Amino acid sequence: MTLYIPDKWIWDFWLAQNGPDYHLFYLQAPRSLLREELRHQNATIGHAVSQDLRHWEILPDALHPGPAPAWDDAATWTGSIIQHNGLWYMFYTGVNHAEKGLVQRIGLATSSDLVRWQKHPANPLIEADPQYYELLDLTSWHDQAWRDPWVFRHPDTGDFHAFITARVNTGPADARGVIGHARSTNLINWEVLPPVTAPGEFGHLEVPQVVNIHPHYYLLFSTNTTTHAAQRLQRTGLPPQTGTHYLVSRNPLGPYAYLTDEFLVGDRHGSLYAGKLVQAPDGQWTFLAWRGFTATGDFIGALADPIPVEVNGNGLLKIQWPEPPPQD
Repeated sequence: MTLYIPDKWIWDFWLAQNGPDYHLFYLQAPRSLLREELRHQNATIGHAVSQDLRHWEILPDALHPGPAPAWDDAATWTGSIIQHNGLWYMFYTGVNHAEKGLVQRIGLATSSDLVRWQKHPANPLIEADPQYYELLDLTSWHDQAWRDPWVFRHPDTGDFHAFITARVNTGPADARGVIGHARSTNLINWEVLPPVTAPGEFGHLEVPQVVNIHPHYYLLFSTNTTTHAAQRLQRTGLPPQTGTHYLVSRNPLGPYAYLTDEFLVGDRHGSLYAGKLVQAPDGQWTFLAWRGFTATGDFIGALADPIPVEVNGNGLLKIQWPEPPPQD
């Protein structure tokens, strides 16, 4: 596998490219915790660099939780990076001890070199708006979903947009998962807007990514077997999977629709998760994901090798490897 750290699990990740260098930022937690489910409340953000997406040099950690009683004093979770006016902006998820890690918010750290990061003094910058989104309601869901910001600049208007793992505040509890939306002109002040996807399929749509492969915009997300809505299972007749799925549009802000009900990569136990489309140095589109569970239930917590991706004539994506994915 591409990146395995002997004393740390790694999972969700995002990248920033600076010249020939791919900077990888990832969630990490000590393997000494023994139980993988404890990693979420012990997460920090690690950093590595590569020029081929296969051989990685570990760099100093990027972010840690803030001191109590900071809004992010419990854990720092998934985000994304964008460059603007010579500065790198990392938007990330934070949770705190006072709320038992149940309420998610989005903050910002900036850097001039992708190595040394400074948290913004006005954090958190983006919070869920109850006009559109579900706040913490433990009778409906296990947390307040407002995380995993994917931030990009609109190619025509020049303003900035954040796509966010969120839930709407109406409808069946198992089907409220959407991709939330916020907009900014300066990356500091944000307006929360209605979601860019419709509810009805999943309880949550995690770690979104938007990629333009002309003429389509692909909105990737991941989810697991326990978050498929009953109405989706009845409609499709497909067994639930853990993995990465996607929607497609001709516009970066949608409307987004499914070209297929089949996952791009998925299986019952979760071999791969939080997949992203990344262009390799030769221009080939590849699929990069982290390795989750073996078929026998052992947790791996490492980055997988990049996998070539094909785009067929009608826009469908295809991963070039055998199904199901090979297991340890």
